[in-house]
Amino acid sequence: MQCAADKITQLCAAPRGLIALWQDASEVVAGVVPYFWTPCWFTLDPVSLLMTSHHHLGMDEFPGEWLAAEYYEDDVQSVPGVMRSATGLSTLHDAAGGDPSRSPRWRRNRTLGGDQELIARLRTRSGETWGALSLYRAEGMPMFTESEKSFLAEVSPTLAGGARRALLCGQAAEPEYSDSPGLIVLDDQWDVESVTPGVDRWMADLPGGNWDRGELPPAVITLAARALRSAEDRDHLGEVALSRVLSRSGSWVVLHGACLSSTGRRRIAVIVEPAHPSRLHPLLMSAYGLTEREKEVTTLVLQGASTSQISAELSVSAHTVQQHLKSIFEKTGVHSRRDLVGTVFFHHYEPRFRDNETRALADRPLRGGPWPTDRRR
Repeated sequence: MQCAADKITQLCAAPRGLIALWQDASEVVAGVVPYFWTPCWFTLDPVSLLMTSHHHLGMDEFPGEWLAAEYYEDDVQSVPGVMRSATGLSTLHDAAGGDPSRSPRWRRNRTLGGDQELIARLRTRSGETWGALSLYRAEGMPMFTESEKSFLAEVSPTLAGGARRALLCGQAAEPEYSDSPGLIVLDDQWDVESVTPGVDRWMADLPGGNWDRGELPPAVITLAARALRSAEDRDHLGEVALSRVLSRSGSWVVLHGACLSSTGRRRIAVIVEPAHPSRLHPLLMSAYGLTEREKEVTTLVLQGASTSQISAELSVSAHTVQQHLKSIFEKTGVHSRRDLVGTVFFHHYEPRFRDNETRALADRPLRGGPWPTDRRR
C-alpha cells in the first residue's frame, strides 16, 4: 500500500491535465482497492461543496435524473451527503444498514452492473474539499475492507491537492478571468522554458526582479529551488513547495512549485494564483441581491451546516439565523434548505458541470467553481 501511496503522491505533484490525473490514479487505486468497471471522479467547488465536473469512462454525459437525485432525492447515500459528513467516506451497504435494496441509488447502480458503492471525499489537509471518488463492486465481489478504506483516507488529501493543481493548470492554459492563475516552467538553471498567457502581469506584480529584462522575482527563484531540493530528497519525492507572497498591488498571492521529472534534466513548474479565488459570493450578490450576512449564511447552508453550527460560526443567535434564512428563501424563491442547495446548483453549477463534459470530449482543460454570471469576464 505504501508503494501505491507514494506513486499517487508523485502523480499529483506535477501540474498536469485533470483527466490524465484521474486515469493514472485509477490504475494505481485498482492495485489496492479492486473495483468493478471504472471509478467515477468528481471535482467540487470547495466554497459551496457543489459538483463542478465528473469523469467516468464510458459515461460522457451524467444522466440528468441521476444529477437531480444527488441534490433532491431522499436516500441513504449521496455524493453531497458524504462531502458534508464527519468522516468523508461511506459505503452504500453500511449506510443502508446492510440492506441497500431500499435505496434508489442502489437500484440505479444495478442497471450498470454495480452492487456495492464506496464514496470518498478528497479534502486537503488544510480542509478544502476539491473532489470525490466513487468506486463500485459487482454482485459477488468481496465487501470493501477497513484496510481499503484506510488507504483511500490516506491518499485523499494528496488526490485533492492534485485535483486543485490540475484545475489551476487548466485556468493558466486557458484563462477565464482577469485574475486566472499563471504557469511558468523553468529549467534547472532558472532559465524560463515556457509560460502561459497572463504570466507577464503576475511576474510584474511580484516584488523584486525585472520581468522585462528577464530577471525573475526572488519569490519564484526561492520556490523553484525548494521544489528542486525536494525532488532530490528520496524521503520527500512528490512534495509541492508553497509560499504566500504580498504583491506590489497589495493583494496576497500563492505560489506552488513542483519538479516535472525525476530523471534526466529537471524542469520546475511554478503556478501563481490569487490567495482567495472564491467566485461564490459575487455570484450570490449579483443573482439574488443577498446581503453580506445572508451570503455567509447561504455558504454555510450549502456546506451542510445546521442552525446551531451557523449560529456558532457567525456568533449570532439561532433566531437571527432563522430570520436570515427566511429572507434568503424569499429572495431565491425557495421554501427549504434542500431547495436552496438545489437551486444554487442547477442555476449556477450545472452549466459548469455540462460545459466540463464538453471540454473533456474535446480534450480541453476542465474548470472549477460556479458558472460565471458574466461570460465576458
